[in-house]
Amino acid sequence: MLSFKRLNNWVGWLIFAIAFITYAMTVERTASFWDCGEFIASSFKLQIPHPPGAPLFLLLGRIFSMLSLGDLTRVAYWVNMGSVLASAFTILFLFWTLTLLTRKLLGNRNASQTEQEYSLTDTLLILGTGAVGALAYSFSDTFWFSAVEAEVYGMSSFFTAIVVWAAFKWERINDDAAANRWLILIAYLIGLSIGVHLLNLVILPPLALIYYFKKYPQPTFWGGATALGIGLGILGIINALIPGLPGMAFFVERLFVNTLGLPFNSGVIFFTVVLLGAVAYGIIWSARQRRVILNTSLLGVAFLLIGYASYMQVLVRASFNPPINENNPDDVLNFRSYQNREQYGSRSLLFGPVFTARPIDQKKGAPMWKKQGDKYVIFDYQPEYIYAPGDEMLFPRLYSSQLSHPQLYRQMLGLAEGQKPTMGDNLRFLFTYQLNHMWWRYLMWNFAGRESDEEGAGYLLPWSSDQQVPDLLKANKAHDNFYMLPFLLGLFGLLFQYVRRRHDFLIIGLLFLLTGIGLQVFLNSPPSEPRERDYIYVGSYYFFAIWLGLGVLALVEGLRTLLVRFKSVTFRNEFVIGMCLLVPVMMCVKSWDNHNRNHRFHSVDFAKNMLNSCAPNAILFTEGDNDTFPLWYVQEVESFRRDVRVCNLSLLGTEWYIQQMKRKTYESDAVPMSLEFDQFNKGKNDIVPFYEIAGVKNGIDLKQYINLIKTNNPAIQVPLTTGEMTNILPSSVLFLPIDKQAVDQAKFVPPSLRPLLKDTLQWTLGKKDLFKPDLVMLDMIATNNWQRPIYFSSTLANDHYLNLKNYMQLEGYTYRLMPVAVPGATDGYVNSELMYTNMMKKTFWREFDNPSVYYDETYKGPPVISARLAFFRLADQLIREGKVDKARQVLDYSLKVMPDKSIPYDQISSNYVRFLFAVNDTQKALTIADTMATRADQNLNYARSSQGRSPNADLYILQTIVEACKEAKQPAAAMKYEAIFQKHLNIFG
Repeated sequence: MLSFKRLNNWVGWLIFAIAFITYAMTVERTASFWDCGEFIASSFKLQIPHPPGAPLFLLLGRIFSMLSLGDLTRVAYWVNMGSVLASAFTILFLFWTLTLLTRKLLGNRNASQTEQEYSLTDTLLILGTGAVGALAYSFSDTFWFSAVEAEVYGMSSFFTAIVVWAAFKWERINDDAAANRWLILIAYLIGLSIGVHLLNLVILPPLALIYYFKKYPQPTFWGGATALGIGLGILGIINALIPGLPGMAFFVERLFVNTLGLPFNSGVIFFTVVLLGAVAYGIIWSARQRRVILNTSLLGVAFLLIGYASYMQVLVRASFNPPINENNPDDVLNFRSYQNREQYGSRSLLFGPVFTARPIDQKKGAPMWKKQGDKYVIFDYQPEYIYAPGDEMLFPRLYSSQLSHPQLYRQMLGLAEGQKPTMGDNLRFLFTYQLNHMWWRYLMWNFAGRESDEEGAGYLLPWSSDQQVPDLLKANKAHDNFYMLPFLLGLFGLLFQYVRRRHDFLIIGLLFLLTGIGLQVFLNSPPSEPRERDYIYVGSYYFFAIWLGLGVLALVEGLRTLLVRFKSVTFRNEFVIGMCLLVPVMMCVKSWDNHNRNHRFHSVDFAKNMLNSCAPNAILFTEGDNDTFPLWYVQEVESFRRDVRVCNLSLLGTEWYIQQMKRKTYESDAVPMSLEFDQFNKGKNDIVPFYEIAGVKNGIDLKQYINLIKTNNPAIQVPLTTGEMTNILPSSVLFLPIDKQAVDQAKFVPPSLRPLLKDTLQWTLGKKDLFKPDLVMLDMIATNNWQRPIYFSSTLANDHYLNLKNYMQLEGYTYRLMPVAVPGATDGYVNSELMYTNMMKKTFWREFDNPSVYYDETYKGPPVISARLAFFRLADQLIREGKVDKARQVLDYSLKVMPDKSIPYDQISSNYVRFLFAVNDTQKALTIADTMATRADQNLNYARSSQGRSPNADLYILQTIVEACKEAKQPAAAMKYEAIFQKHLNIFG
């Protein structure tokens, strides 16, 4: 018979192979949305992604990218495969952790028992428990999602898994010297994990309990509390070291440069040498003095620093100024800002303002430094705002005042305008939204079932019925009901471990809570997020999967008397294990279609379509991750349309990004800009308040205004409460003289629009404050003088168009700023000839018509909306121009590349009914109308019994179809759909 050790290894590698093959078959073939495009581009050329960075992830990604063997279109696939491999190893170490814990749970076994003593029955039970838990986690929704894309969470989970496994492995080693080597290994792994994601540090405090329970066989409550406190202290020290070391290095650097007159970086070098020398000396001294604990601790610190040294990649690569170089951390000053994530701001956790609070004053906070000459000088101070008494509270959960967040708080809590929230409101938001909606719902997605992939979708229960569910929702690939079987197994395992091994239960329970509820409390979620955030809590699901695996052992013990007719104990265990293995099999089968990303390419095609909507050497304003990161990927990796300069408005408020825009990159020249560094440095002109001055009430010349900003002219300044002066926007009306000769030489104004060209471009910006990105955009527009095409993505928020829409020409997925305004074109005007060429001949639609390919709400959102809206606007303009045949071609092409079978009709599609009637394709118009009206009817019936589902979109669809049928003289269809519309309108009002 094979030894237990060998079987444990073989079965572990078999589970690894199952996970690896699953992820390899379903891996994304290119760069998916969100951070993946940025990470792949940064890995391929070792560039600097958003703070605090992931240097180890990028270094490993670079190695995997080399497997593309020069095929640039395969780079993304191979970087994604890095996550596949890391995730498969996560499952391997989860299996081995489970077998370690199961061996401790067997009643007559203890931690020191050798593997050879296990009987066949116990061996099967241990391996079966590990297999069920590991496979269930393999096929869980959140982990599978991260395992098949180039995001940090797959690799971060690997470090969580291997550190926890190593800690339990250390617990079984009786030889002190060998055990200490494992502690040093754990320190090294934690140091490495910092170069992937800081999430892994959360697991440190419970691991201290493993040390305590081993060293003190008779533990006490206060002893455990002390051990946990030490673990929290270690976490605090490491968390302080990450930004603290650059901070201490900068303190020494200032001393050497400003006081001693030494050159830049001399203090950093001295600090580094002294730090490493002190650690080395301490290691040698403690070894000679036989101070074992001190020596092991210092070795742990040394290996932690060796792992953390992956951040050298950030400093080295930033000094070469690559195209993606966020925060430009090429010196200790910028590196400190990068590590502190300063561009994201901060939020109060223990005491701070609520969303209704408004500052009544401010004071100087931490100084902000810059290089000036051969010294470091303070150029400004971080503002610290002072609030009125009663505007702040303990443990503030209702803190965000961004965008629509205040209104959302009021809606969720039933607060009137101007009403201040109470502590009761604060706690209600914590429990109902932050803990229930933003954590518990995600946990149940993974182990009970998921309603759909729609934003805000709930979870399914065993008794959840599909009877009233709309066909489209039932057909949603993410509509999976696990009948709570994984969740119940987890509860059984939790209770069983609590009864049998309370020390281990305490450790796993704390790990589960800290990586779930603890993170939610720390992150303090606002009332609205750009996307579902379940991936943040993947560690919490990992530890629940441990309980899920132990649930097999619980069932075996619990059903012992019920299955007494099975005379063979081995067969009885095999039966229970076999039944439990059906749970991960069910999860795999049900979840395959909504995790299989094979043949999905449209994130990249969407980026190419947007770039191809721009003229050569263009400047393109975008916003947010899904607009920008795919563009970065196709330019950096696939070398596609590098002549277009992408300007991300989310970053255009930072001084380092503006500086990068002022440099040539690839075929793209530097953007035209007149403002100098001192006008857009950190803290300068972040907000330019609107303050109307009577003398310029009727308008101000934009070029003159930018020049006044540049020279800090008192004519456009007012004093703050601190006595300092700030620039203002003195008029809501701006005008820009048009250089007609430059416009004619550029030859981009069509002959039909040339008579509308005037001497001045004048528009009303509105009585609102200017933010730094707005100011920089206005400077570009004023300085450019129509030399380069300036485009705005069609996905931007309305405020980012600066009220210039009537001066914009729609050419595809982008609006081009023109010196011509068309009367009445409040949403821009269409150049039908140019847009027809762009949309019909320069767009990519790989596999977008394939119903077998999974497209979630991210794809059905802006990418589909942008495409359908572009086809809609083009067809509408062609019909207005009497070009019916071309309009029919546009509509047919749109329905061909985005058919309902793969991309279901949406709100915009309802307008196609009118256009199809207009091009005499009555049959197709009626078919689409019937399909959409039937779905709208089902959706509205469902919305009556389902909280949180808005009826507005479906009511709009029905109304649009009714009006189109009436216009087309289709009385029977109009009457049919009118009846449906009126039925629901009477209900919803």
